[in-house]
Amino acid sequence: MNPLLLVNEIDVSYGPVKALRKLSLVVKEGEMVALLGANGAGKTTTLRTISGLMRPSSGSIALDGQRLDHLSAHRIVARGLAHVPEGRELFPTLTVMENLRLGYWSRRRDKEGFGTQLERVLRYFPRLRERSKQMAGSLSGGEQQMLVMARALMSSPRLLLADELSLGLAPMVVQQLFDILREVNREGTAVILVEQFVHLALANTDRAYVLAKGQCVLEGASKDLREDPAVMASYLGEAQAAGIGH
Repeated sequence: MNPLLLVNEIDVSYGPVKALRKLSLVVKEGEMVALLGANGAGKTTTLRTISGLMRPSSGSIALDGQRLDHLSAHRIVARGLAHVPEGRELFPTLTVMENLRLGYWSRRRDKEGFGTQLERVLRYFPRLRERSKQMAGSLSGGEQQMLVMARALMSSPRLLLADELSLGLAPMVVQQLFDILREVNREGTAVILVEQFVHLALANTDRAYVLAKGQCVLEGASKDLREDPAVMASYLGEAQAAGIGH
């Protein structure tokens, strides 16, 4: 597999506080990669920086050999990267269909392609088809998370960033979302996953990076890390790592 995303020694700060320190990571074509770490480790900041919502003060970010770190977020989407942010950020007073149309904005010149992409996305999320005329704000929490994910997929990304898909959702809904994520990945979209449940992240990814205080302190095959909870516990703490083998 060829490198798709290259993050090279980026520094990111919130005012005087440095959130990321010389952080580097690689995602290959078709991979699923987990970013793990305790609260405040820099996981969400990493995703926000890759997607252009924040700018690194040094270092570089490239997608398929093209630099992203100087581009605005909407231009990064047009390059083939989509972000499913933490917190289900939708347009609540717009319908499901209107939210999906906005997800296609970066490809708006391809008017004929909209229907094809819509059908592909709704195949993953049949419930959204049933609720296409419903206001996004009136959906259940699980349906809103589905819509956020579906809206991101409307841009046909080569790389999808997913931040805490499971947050606040029932286990059955979480399993549905991860089943869809794996199907999206099997069809060729690479994924970077930030997930609070370590065992769930490692069970669904190829490789993982562990962050601590804005730095990468451990990386390896997810299978290997899952089989060595003592190693994970040394970085994540006993409480988070306890469920790895379950």
